[in-house]
Amino acid sequence: MTLEPHSIGSLRAVALDAPDIDRLATFYERLAGWRREPGGDEDDWITLHSDDGWRIGLQQAPGHVPPSWPGQERPQQAHLDFRVPDIDAAAERAQRLGATLLRRNECWHTLADPAGHPFDLCANPDDPRTTLMGVMLDCPDAKALSHFYARLLGKPVTYEADGMAMIGEDGAQPVLFQQVEQYSPPRWPDPAYPQQIHLDVIVEDPDAAGRAALDAGATRLDGAGRNWRVYADPAGKPFCLIWTI
Repeated sequence: MTLEPHSIGSLRAVALDAPDIDRLATFYERLAGWRREPGGDEDDWITLHSDDGWRIGLQQAPGHVPPSWPGQERPQQAHLDFRVPDIDAAAERAQRLGATLLRRNECWHTLADPAGHPFDLCANPDDPRTTLMGVMLDCPDAKALSHFYARLLGKPVTYEADGMAMIGEDGAQPVLFQQVEQYSPPRWPDPAYPQQIHLDVIVEDPDAAGRAALDAGATRLDGAGRNWRVYADPAGKPFCLIWTI
């Protein structure tokens, strides 16, 4: 594993909570052509791979409370942005696979997957594929959170505007940030205020990486395993530092 210069770690996976991970895996396999990691299925975790390099983890979450989009009573916390050649056809197909339509406009449609996680289908007529453009994190301050993740993941800030930001280059697994009024953070592990989605960040030295994450503005949370520890970013969203053993 080689990390980017001056990074704390690198993005390993985007993880979605779900009450039925097999059903959610099947949905994204059929919607986006993602593939299950051979031999990687566990009782509480499934890993999916995309052709454009993304790694998506599906984490079993008993008692999962789905988002109630677009309000902040049960916020989405984050969502996936897909590019598709025809948003109307893609939305119809997604609904046949078990998605729920939440909103339509000329440039993108918003739907919820079978676990209730909102996602966007964005028009990209020049490419016949369905591709994942990026993961978008809700937050109270897009600029501040983008700079935290730039340090954490070693990705440069490539876009900043009023209430929006992006780190990483388009096509290279960017992370995006959108500012939300009256933002309501998760209170992990309280199921009444669920994380919904979290990022797994792979590191070489967990102790040094943990110290660097705290220095950058993270908070240590009460959760750890043989090769993972849980932290919260400055917006209160949990993320995991993981390492090979």
